[in-house]
Amino acid sequence: MMNLHLYMAQRISALVMAPLTLGHIAVMIYAVQGGLSAEEILGRTQGSVFWFLFYGSFVVAVSVHAAIGLRVIVHEHTGLRGAGLAAFTWGTGGLLLLMGARAVHAVTAGGAS
Repeated sequence: MMNLHLYMAQRISALVMAPLTLGHIAVMIYAVQGGLSAEEILGRTQGSVFWFLFYGSFVVAVSVHAAIGLRVIVHEHTGLRGAGLAAFTWGTGGLLLLMGARAVHAVTAGGAS
């Protein structure tokens, strides 16, 4: 059960995720081929506004995209609708956003929260 706003939000989040995913894969290939250690990688990402914005944008897009996708799956398989379905969607999106934000903070600010 998806209205036009959810449909568009999922499509736009996919458009944001696609280049960020390719960028992440390119960076990981560069890091692995360059023989960088985890410590060296963190040394380059900690304190970086660029990496904070890059991975922060990625987390927001994934949270929106996945929550809407799971909403459709839950509706189709369980018949859940209305307030329950909305609560599931918001809860899933919020949980993904929280977990992703913690990871971004750990990589760009230098510590787990």
